[in-house]
Amino acid sequence: MDNPITIGATAPVFNLKDNRGNMVSLNDYKGKKVLLSWHPLAWTSVCAEQMKSLEANYARFEALATIPLGFSVDPVPSKNAWAKELKIANLKLPSDFWPHGAVAKAYGLFRELEGFSERANVLVDEEGKVLWVKIYDIHQLPDVEEVIRLL
Repeated sequence: MDNPITIGATAPVFNLKDNRGNMVSLNDYKGKKVLLSWHPLAWTSVCAEQMKSLEANYARFEALATIPLGFSVDPVPSKNAWAKELKIANLKLPSDFWPHGAVAKAYGLFRELEGFSERANVLVDEEGKVLWVKIYDIHQLPDVEEVIRLL
């Protein structure tokens, strides 16, 4: 893994399809904070809990003018089926599938050996600067309350 992105850095812009096949770009959210929540792989238990907690707290994020996004290297059809299985209605799940892990690499969060991203949260401010970065143990569920307290 390269060095993770640092606080104060300009967040790399991305243009990815989400689980519904719609394009999602960091530029779409100027004027709002964006939580880039990385999970290694769909269809795994900790990743499911991580995304379900973002979905369950979506209205709280919106009230704090923050858009949560759930990133992984899984392809769009897989992320779409998984989102339906988890009953995710609001949260967008961008697919960093091709070029494989390019956005995770740009943020310094790609694990070359395994071919997927770290489990991490990156908070980007209204101007596209990184406010906060936390990388978790791969088996650790990120605490959504910790993120909300930061906001």
